[in-house]
Amino acid sequence: DDAEITVLTVGPEDAKDALRKALSMGADKAVHVEDDDLHGTDALGTSLVLARAVEKTGYDLVICGMASTDGTMGVLPAILAERLGVPQVTLLSEVAVEEGTVKGRRDGDTATEHLEAALPAVVSVTDQSGEARYPSFKGIMAAKKKPVTSWDLSDLDIEAEEVGLEGAWTKVDGAEERPARTAGTIVKDEGEGGKQLA
Repeated sequence: DDAEITVLTVGPEDAKDALRKALSMGADKAVHVEDDDLHGTDALGTSLVLARAVEKTGYDLVICGMASTDGTMGVLPAILAERLGVPQVTLLSEVAVEEGTVKGRRDGDTATEHLEAALPAVVSVTDQSGEARYPSFKGIMAAKKKPVTSWDLSDLDIEAEEVGLEGAWTKVDGAEERPARTAGTIVKDEGEGGKQLA
């Protein structure tokens, strides 16, 4: 196939590790957006940065995961598609591209849906979307020669006030550890008495 795969991330210096792993798994090139002013950016700010980076890179299809590892909100693909002005197809467990169209299957609790959208588009995939490709030694060595482009906010024409804590529409006021799970109460069916509960 003649597709070119670019992996993109927004994050601190150690986010490059994920890019290098993706390159060793077969991606062609990588883009890393890093800027101190990004600290505290919410989903809206992150979507702005990603949209500008995706536009600058050029694309036909943007593939996102189903949720981030920090906020786990799952809203970024939808916001990104809105910013780019393209259709979105989310939570796919199967994806195929045919003749300018992306097609996919979404498996829900009660039904399976078959969806499609014209390219360019944004899709998000679940962990059921395929077998993981593991880096080979050859892939790891080849990844060292593949380009990783680094951009900051100025490269994307984004002002510091538009992102970070200052530009965030949402803020985390606090976090605490989940309470330990209690043993609970066992309820036994005592025959006729169970009918009185209904």
